[in-house]
Amino acid sequence: MLATAPKQERVLLFGVELPESRHFAASMNELARLAQTAGAHVAARSSQKRSQYDSRFLLGSGKLADLQSIIKAKHIDTLIVNNRLSPRQHNNLESALNLKVLDRMQLILDIFALHARSYEGKLQVQLAQLDYLLPRLTGKGAFLSRQAGGIGSRGPGESQLELNRRLIRSQMTTIKRELRKISQNRQLLREERLGADTFKIGLVGYTNAGKSTIMNLLTRGDEYVADSLFATLDSSTKQLYLQGQFQATLTDTVGFIQDLPTELIAAFKSTLEESRHVNMLLHVIDASDPQHERQESLVLKLLEELDMMSIPRLTVYNKIDLAEHFSPTLFPYIQLSAREQKSKKKLQQQLIAEIKKQFTVFDLNLSADRHGKLYELGKYALLNYGSADSSGSQTVRAYIAPENKWRLEDFYD
Repeated sequence: MLATAPKQERVLLFGVELPESRHFAASMNELARLAQTAGAHVAARSSQKRSQYDSRFLLGSGKLADLQSIIKAKHIDTLIVNNRLSPRQHNNLESALNLKVLDRMQLILDIFALHARSYEGKLQVQLAQLDYLLPRLTGKGAFLSRQAGGIGSRGPGESQLELNRRLIRSQMTTIKRELRKISQNRQLLREERLGADTFKIGLVGYTNAGKSTIMNLLTRGDEYVADSLFATLDSSTKQLYLQGQFQATLTDTVGFIQDLPTELIAAFKSTLEESRHVNMLLHVIDASDPQHERQESLVLKLLEELDMMSIPRLTVYNKIDLAEHFSPTLFPYIQLSAREQKSKKKLQQQLIAEIKKQFTVFDLNLSADRHGKLYELGKYALLNYGSADSSGSQTVRAYIAPENKWRLEDFYD
């Protein structure tokens, strides 16, 4: 007998727009993409303009009645709210509507649980979910207190939802301890594998901007690529050669998003640290997205919160082949389509130019018998070779990080 595919949840999207709300329509469209990424079918949408949130239901009583009618007419399984719900609002909505209710934060957490692949990634998601659920353990609604499948139920599992606060806190402490061990071990392995002198590049950007495609372009890698939000969650570091033997590493991490749950920022701190200790950031932006300026501003805000604004940045406006009437707003920048192989050389050349700005330049005049020493130096310095004279002596211009100047000692008498 053939197994039947699980029934796709029919969801109703709802959001409250306050006077100070910015980009509300774009946020609701993004919520729809999040729901689709989680495997749901968006059957209906609704919204309400209010001067402030209702303390009991978030929305007004008249709109609550409208939602009840939509739920019945459209056979809705789940209500997804674009705003963050307090425990009281969450429970009241579930009781009044008699169906499962998720807010934007819980939906994002669920997607992270769906996409986490590594042991560390799964621990980080579980920690974030438990942190989110902790204040909601008392008086939780009917649909959170029963065994249920579908979106919003992945991760810790129903048995953990029934644990008391003390047990939840104990479990969170255990997970944090395990994550610290993993982080320490990764740091040691990273230092052994890469060495302190290797030039490090980190990829950052809004989710689905094309970071993994950039990673594959530069490293000939096989990072998972999909046209969906949060396709990549676990950090990945690979080696690349930009010019000759010059070695660098490239690290891809989770994408940012509007209203990223604070629980996730804290839980993924160790993963984001992969990009906190780099020499340069590649800020990847989807140039074809009408909301790209809002997205790039949000990424910059999060970089500031993570104390990463002092790291030199090169902005990569990706998917430029799909963009219309595009004007860059961040500098320095490069425009390309990462799916085109010709973009690799273009990006490499721009990276080399930006790295040279950070390095110190030296001119070396080498006799023919000393050329062999350049191979090892080329791992840490960008070398431009001049023409050799009749005796075989050659002038070489070396760009090298100030902390690596000691490697030039063998080239001076």
